[in-house]
Amino acid sequence: MGSLPRVLVVDDDPDHLKIYSWILERAGLHPIPCQVRKRGLELPYEAEVNLIVLDYALHCGATPVQVAERLRNVFPDVPIVLLSDVQELPEDVEPYVKAFVRKGNPDKLIETVKALLSVEKT
Repeated sequence: MGSLPRVLVVDDDPDHLKIYSWILERAGLHPIPCQVRKRGLELPYEAEVNLIVLDYALHCGATPVQVAERLRNVFPDVPIVLLSDVQELPEDVEPYVKAFVRKGNPDKLIETVKALLSVEKT
């Protein structure tokens, strides 16, 4: 049996990081929590990442687009799933993400993540 797919979870709220990490772990994935802070984003450059889950409502010094650009630069071939409370995918971040999931829908998040992971393996 191979190693679990590694999912980088990017959010500014430590409680949300715990919740989404728990959801992903329960679904058989390996979450890597990454908190966006006022001073920036410290990415695990050495870690292998198969997928990224990014929160859109970041209350820090960086915009979601800036964080998405940084993620794309560090992990150019890794799909990004955006989480947000809004109804539709925000246009400003659309070029950087593969999928959009509304917050509060953990089943849809897992379904989306697993679907993207299976596509990436082929």
